[in-house]
Amino acid sequence: MAKKVVATLKTGKGKEYSKVITMTKSDKGSYSFKEVIVHNDHVQDAIASKK
Repeated sequence: MAKKVVATLKTGKGKEYSKVITMTKSDKGSYSFKEVIVHNDHVQDAIASKK
């Protein structure tokens, strides 16, 4: 299974995307994580929109 993912990311299209993981803290003190796959040009926008 992992070989398929690695093979796809080595092609030209896979290198244009990044996974952005943002962390938010709730009022109770626990953390939640959200993963989003975005184009490399929009990474900073995805991080800024979560603040």
